[in-house]
Amino acid sequence: MPSPYRAIFAAPGTRAFSAAGFLGRMPLSMMGIGVVTMVSQLTGRYGLAGALSATLAMAAAVMGPQVSRLVDRYGQRRVLRPVTLFAAASVAGLLVCAQQRFPDWTLFVFAAGAGCVPSVGSMVRARWAEIYRGSGRQLHTAYSWESIVDEVCFIFGPIVSIGLSTAWFPEAGPLLAGGFLVVGVFWLTAQRATEPRPHPEEHSTGGSALRSPGLQVLVLTFVATGAIFGAVDVVTVAFAEERGHKAAASLVLAVYALGSCLAGAVFGLLHLQGKPSTRWLVGVCAMAVSMIPLQLAGSLPFLAVALFVAGLAIAPTMVTTMALVEQHVPRTRLTEGMTWTSTGLAVGVALGSSAAGWVVDASGAVAGYAVPVVAGALAAAVALLGYRRLAEPAPTGGRGEDDRHLRTNGGHVA
Repeated sequence: MPSPYRAIFAAPGTRAFSAAGFLGRMPLSMMGIGVVTMVSQLTGRYGLAGALSATLAMAAAVMGPQVSRLVDRYGQRRVLRPVTLFAAASVAGLLVCAQQRFPDWTLFVFAAGAGCVPSVGSMVRARWAEIYRGSGRQLHTAYSWESIVDEVCFIFGPIVSIGLSTAWFPEAGPLLAGGFLVVGVFWLTAQRATEPRPHPEEHSTGGSALRSPGLQVLVLTFVATGAIFGAVDVVTVAFAEERGHKAAASLVLAVYALGSCLAGAVFGLLHLQGKPSTRWLVGVCAMAVSMIPLQLAGSLPFLAVALFVAGLAIAPTMVTTMALVEQHVPRTRLTEGMTWTSTGLAVGVALGSSAAGWVVDASGAVAGYAVPVVAGALAAAVALLGYRRLAEPAPTGGRGEDDRHLRTNGGHVA
């Protein structure tokens, strides 16, 4: 492990909570694609599969920030355990309904419950922020490390989920994802020493973190960015099936995540100067442009190469986003603020996967790759229009001197 990464793990407890966060985040890459694979295996209906995946994402989008808001107020252990048990029970109900061929509406009911999962990535990043608050260099490396963990989840998660559902039984992928969620969250919340201190309502700044104009820009842009991810997942599965190699979709999607993982690893070693907002804008535009070559995909190898290149822009953009959230959200709302960016992605995944599913059903997989192109163009447009709001950190009124130090030195943290 390169020395900057080794250094951040010198703090006690960091290895354990990062490992627990890895398990808890596996469902992020396994559940949606697992449901798409399961439903398409059982019914052959990509429209229904995409709509259920969208329901999962929308439920996460609605409930995620509310759960994180409660976490900021009452602490991770007290909130996350009951929420996780409810989500796991809903996953079990979804699988039973799918296996027994119950009416479609029952699938949507349980999918909505299964989507009420906590944003484990935000919980882990909040622990890093608590440990390295005011130390911009270490925090940049920590966020880069967590971005690498995210991408490792997306490398192996789809392989495991699609592989199990196609080789064993259709419900196997989502079933394992639910198990990872329970184990990861309970392991994470058992680690009390690194849990961020809760901020009771009477000590907080009041109102939602989303009142920040800068955070609004990040969330809106991430809605379109999430649509890229959701559409690519659904269309790639359909593209691979049209060519008689459905299980290979997991490998192609893993290559997409691998590109992001490698870029994130290099990005964490850099000590960049200049404004994070400028790097973020460049990253969003790069993601948009990288969707264009997908229109030329005629084979799985070409698609894999195109997605690898597209993935190079993802992790650096996500790391920079966390730095911008730090600059625009009060400390007492930090977990909520981080979760709102995940919520933007979740809404976008819902829209993108649903739209892609209907396009695939109507016109085929190749036509479906038009959806991420449109989504990328929208992301770039919103980022350009909202750039001014991100250029300078907004006064939040909820931070101390260490936060002001982070802002003045934070132009170089990500």
